[in-house]
Amino acid sequence: MRRRHPLAACLAMGLTLAMLSPADAQTTVKLRLKTDIRSTDPGANRDGPTDGVVQHMVEGLVAFREDTSVGPLLAERYEVSGDGKTYTFTLRPDIRFHNGAPLTAGDVVWSWRRYLHGPTQWRCLPEFTGGLVNIDSVVAPDDRTVVFTFDRPSALILATMARVDCGGSAITHRDSLGPDGKWRDPVGTGPFKMGEWRRGQYVELVRFDQYAARSEPRDGYTGAKKATVDKVRFVVIPDAAAAKAALVSGAVDIDHDIEPEDFAELKARPNLKLETAPTMTMVTVLFQTRDKAVQDVRIRRALALALDTREITDAVTAGTASPNNSVIPVSSPYYTKVQAAGYTRDLAAARKLLAEAGYNGQTIKILANKRFKSSFDVAVLVQAAAQQIGLKIDVEVLDWATQLDRYTKGDYQIQSFPYSARLDPSLSYEMVSGPKATQPRKVWDNPEVEAILRESMQIADRDKRQALFDTLHRRQIEELPLIMIYNEVQIAAMRKNLDGYKGWPTGQPRLWGVTLN
Repeated sequence: MRRRHPLAACLAMGLTLAMLSPADAQTTVKLRLKTDIRSTDPGANRDGPTDGVVQHMVEGLVAFREDTSVGPLLAERYEVSGDGKTYTFTLRPDIRFHNGAPLTAGDVVWSWRRYLHGPTQWRCLPEFTGGLVNIDSVVAPDDRTVVFTFDRPSALILATMARVDCGGSAITHRDSLGPDGKWRDPVGTGPFKMGEWRRGQYVELVRFDQYAARSEPRDGYTGAKKATVDKVRFVVIPDAAAAKAALVSGAVDIDHDIEPEDFAELKARPNLKLETAPTMTMVTVLFQTRDKAVQDVRIRRALALALDTREITDAVTAGTASPNNSVIPVSSPYYTKVQAAGYTRDLAAARKLLAEAGYNGQTIKILANKRFKSSFDVAVLVQAAAQQIGLKIDVEVLDWATQLDRYTKGDYQIQSFPYSARLDPSLSYEMVSGPKATQPRKVWDNPEVEAILRESMQIADRDKRQALFDTLHRRQIEELPLIMIYNEVQIAAMRKNLDGYKGWPTGQPRLWGVTLN
């Protein structure tokens, strides 16, 4: 065999490297998404996967820390007036938008006016227009100062501003809108900026080299959020088997939310590593209490008593999660022995309740989807449990977008439905409680409950809040607008050459501080 001269080999290697484009030499972390995003407009047309992607590009004045407290993000500091109705934010200096423009207090005012008065259908609009508080004014006395004035005090103003489902109340530049005033792309201040969105395939973000990181260590959605790779690509792979194959082959670097049944297999693979993190994501069974089929609480209670939530949780999560019948997550500091009290399976009592309610064998439909596997699995197990007491339930499988639309409109009898995490108990209850007339997605329409919830949002005393949450839990168990099943434990599987990834209570991925070796 003729040996190649070392110099020739070096020249050939040099030629090969020279032929590589700059893009080929860039580092790109690829993360699997179970479903495509719905939009890039923060807190508008959104769901959990959408929130996770958008939060890499945009930032608000404050954000949640790892321990679920709220800390400053774009704000350097903030002050609250003695009466609790005026919040003054001082912006950090030298922050720039993705288009190079400096962040000013005027941009904050513009963003909030768009949320409050624009055609955005912003998720937190009801909270800031009479629900939690009313915003009387948002003004900028100078380029680094923004003053919010509210009609009344609330202990949850900052936490609501930081809500992930509300886009973190992101501050965006006017260039985010096109000439027609319609949303185009987010021109934010985050560590990554918009690259390319190929619908149904992937969303690619590019490192923002002018990003101004905070000096503190990474902490939830605040602290240092330095992008250490050139690009991140969120690859849409709905099918779990295809996602597993992509991870094993290296087509993706990380799946931040693998199916529990794949845990043992993936853990045994030498080229992969796994990390688990408890989250506050809720897996629930929702009732449309205005529908005749489940309007009678005895029907709902019969189903609750037919379920063994521990058995369901173990089956769906492969034993990685704990059952929980409370809206307050098990990882919350407000979860006590009161919240641990839930439903105990009692088939005889369930059958008796059905008879008392006059149930005559009519079919009730439970909606589910297969994009989020837990939704379908829980629905099937609920159907099987209902059969044991003579309650006939059919599972109707929808695509996720359709199910979400039906949920938003309140158009269903029962749903197997996942809620993304809320990091304060008041916000967890706010997801499910409210007037159906104006918010059809709400499942618990009770003015007395809403009054208790409002009180929990207005006081800061921990013991008083705990007492209110205890009352809400007992009423939830009694009135049964929904059945909480469990809070997810998120299992992230990643290639061994990926470092710096860490899960946290929101269950959302964070790809700043992540490196590929």
